[in-house]
Amino acid sequence: MKASDFDKKFDSDEDITEYLDLTRARRPGLEVKRVNVDFPEWMVESLDKEANRLGITRQALIKVWVADKLEHP
Repeated sequence: MKASDFDKKFDSDEDITEYLDLTRARRPGLEVKRVNVDFPEWMVESLDKEANRLGITRQALIKVWVADKLEHP
């Protein structure tokens, strides 16, 4: 496919994913890096209670809270 044809499809909001190799796609600045954090038991219980109340995982809750704090110090 010519680049101009690809551009036309993209510009007209057509689905172009079949023309892309997504196996090596990266999201700069959003790569995941695993970290370990130790919390006291009471804190884990409180996190689990709040996560259950919101219907999300503990990990998701921690990510949301940390991101919010970093965006709004």
